[in-house]
Amino acid sequence: MAIQRMDHVGLVVTDMAAATAFFVELGLKPVGNGQVEGAWVDRIIGVEGVRSEITMLETPDGRSRLELSSFHAPATPDGDPQAPANVPGLRHICFAVDHVEDAVSRLKAHGAELVGSIERYGDVYKLCYVRGPEGIIVELAEELS
Repeated sequence: MAIQRMDHVGLVVTDMAAATAFFVELGLKPVGNGQVEGAWVDRIIGVEGVRSEITMLETPDGRSRLELSSFHAPATPDGDPQAPANVPGLRHICFAVDHVEDAVSRLKAHGAELVGSIERYGDVYKLCYVRGPEGIIVELAEELS
């Protein structure tokens, strides 16, 4: 057995429209959406009575995808949208961008806030974390060389 590639990262959100708009502003392209429910979904994810909406987004190069899921049933437990970046679990996803400051400016119109500040990592990258919808932390990385 060998891994072929990472297919996608899945994020659970409560406001599908806001989350989709945020990631579209970042540059991802919607490539599909729909409703999923039934015993087959229940068996895959280990939750009974699932009824959810999904939206699949793709990076401009077509090599990576992000799946947004919003569960209409069963009720979802509350998470901590202000959890810091050092809490165990999936804490952030990173996207390479052309210009960090421009990306931050565009994302602020969708409610994003800088977690810390924009910093240089030597002469290699300009980096920052932004907190977007649902408290999702997104790292933005601008390659400098």
